[in-house]
Amino acid sequence: MSTFYFIAFLSIFFSILVITAKNPVHSILYLILTFFTFTVHYILLNAQFLAVVNFIVYMGAILVLFLYTLMLINLNKESEPVKPFMVKIAGVFGGGILAVALASSLKLVATSNPVILKNPDLGLVKNLGKVLFNEFLLPFEVSSILLLSAMVGAVLLATKDPKTAS
Repeated sequence: MSTFYFIAFLSIFFSILVITAKNPVHSILYLILTFFTFTVHYILLNAQFLAVVNFIVYMGAILVLFLYTLMLINLNKESEPVKPFMVKIAGVFGGGILAVALASSLKLVATSNPVILKNPDLGLVKNLGKVLFNEFLLPFEVSSILLLSAMVGAVLLATKDPKTAS
């Protein structure tokens, strides 16, 4: 249980660093660390499939895309427009609403009992595969054929016809 609280503290700490970092590249790197702590939480909750998907999709693809996009754009402080006063007021108002919601949720967490799963093997990849290839085999195969036909269509649209290329 102490591991969970330590990882939760790291999640909150890195999330705050994402918001307060002055350099946007550092902010994205802190976001990668935040998602890594989420992956550790999924492993602690015995949800290996979600942990792997979180690691591959978010840390491996989306955040790398964010990082490359951020490196490609020009971030000059001189070219940044000054934000109007109403935008600042709206930000303070939204932050206050978020603080009230967090405070009320923390009050509810302090009084609630922990959730205990009846089936401890609920998030295992083995069980997901059994359900996917038994109960949902037809929709799974139809979606794979749909994706295959979309890939073939994209390749055909991208290639030039040799007759019309001249």
